[in-house]
Amino acid sequence: MIDPLVLPHVNALLNATSAGLLVTGYLLIRSGHETAHKRCMIAALICSAAFLTSYVIYHLHAGSRPFPGTGAIRGIYFAILITHVVLAAVILPLVMMTAMRGLRSQFDRHARIARWTLPLWLYVSVTGVIVYVMLYQLY
Repeated sequence: MIDPLVLPHVNALLNATSAGLLVTGYLLIRSGHETAHKRCMIAALICSAAFLTSYVIYHLHAGSRPFPGTGAIRGIYFAILITHVVLAAVILPLVMMTAMRGLRSQFDRHARIARWTLPLWLYVSVTGVIVYVMLYQLY
């Protein structure tokens, strides 16, 4: 069995990988590489699903970790955390809808929603890494 205390590090790696795949997938579609884009975005989806699974397992075993910082950094942390959590709740149905439209070859509808999904998903992935750094690496 994996030590649950290792999972925050795994989660940060999965979030960072998702972010990298999202940017790569975007660049691929902008340059006309549809098949590579599709593979990249499916890989980002798999990384995000693995993150969500790992995140739930970690919190079931370890609970939550309070932020130890004080002063201005505490306010910054909570501002990032709140936006991250709210958008993480919103992004799941958007990602699923965007993916389904792409997989069903509904490219006009896919592109319209992807314009919203990509920046939100990227924000959630990047702020996930930032929250990890602030919570597990600063103190």
